[in-house]
Amino acid sequence: MSSEKTVEQYLHYGRSLVASGSEGMKAGRQAYLNGKPLGPVLSEKARASLGLAAVGACAGLVQYMVSCRRRRVPASLALSAAGSVIGFVAGFAWKTRDLTGSMLQGASRAIETTRDEHWLETHPIDYA
Repeated sequence: MSSEKTVEQYLHYGRSLVASGSEGMKAGRQAYLNGKPLGPVLSEKARASLGLAAVGACAGLVQYMVSCRRRRVPASLALSAAGSVIGFVAGFAWKTRDLTGSMLQGASRAIETTRDEHWLETHPIDYA
């Protein structure tokens, strides 16, 4: 019976950590955006990442040009598309690093607060 209660307590604590982390991420996002809507900010970052997507596409096509054995066109197009996707993802991750950092910092603070509260519940301080 005590093991069921212990598992239930761990699950409750885990849920509270997840909830506080989620709330912290929202607070970090709001702190970064400073009242601006998220959609236009992400659109701007995506447009700024298109340059790296073009570089990735060109890198995929360069393989077709420099190879001794000419690959077929579909394989070259696939390499170009893969390079474009990799370039876009890398560029978007780099451009949104400030937003991501703010969200992670907010989540970290909220989880730390929840962990401290849990520790104080399990280890009460008696000053008297």
